[in-house]
Amino acid sequence: MAARAVDCAILVLRAVKPGDIDAAFAALIERRAKALVVAAAPFFAQHREQLVALAARHAVPAVYEWRDFAEAGGLMSYGTNRTSIFRDLGTYAGRVLKGEKPADLPVQLPTNFELVINLKTARALGLAVPPTLLARADEVIE
Repeated sequence: MAARAVDCAILVLRAVKPGDIDAAFAALIERRAKALVVAAAPFFAQHREQLVALAARHAVPAVYEWRDFAEAGGLMSYGTNRTSIFRDLGTYAGRVLKGEKPADLPVQLPTNFELVINLKTARALGLAVPPTLLARADEVIE
C-alpha cells in the first residue's frame, strides 16, 4: 500500500449527519492527523462551509474533489470537471430523446479533471506549494 511506503497511516472517518462532522474532526485532531481527504458525496457538498471552516480552525490541510471547496477557502481540489460531465449528460439525453436505446449507449468515464489550488489558504497553513504543482494547476486562487 502506498501509505505504508511513506510511513503513513490512513484513518477513515465517517459522517452521515451534521453532528458527525464535528465528531470526525475531534477524532482527526485527537489522532494528530497531518492531512484530510474529503470524499465526493452530496452530504459533504451540502456541508462545504462547515468542513472548510473546521479544516481552517484546526489548521488541517484538506483536499476535496470539487472546486467549490477550494473556492470556499479549502486548500485544494482535484476531481472531475462537472461542467464537462453535465455536457456529456446532455449529449446522452439528446441521443435518447432522438430514439437511441440507453442500453445501447456505451458507458463513459470522466476524462476531464481539474486541479484548483488556493494559495491564500496554503499561506495561512504555512505551506509552500511547489512550483511544479502550481504549474500543473488549472486554477490558482490568490
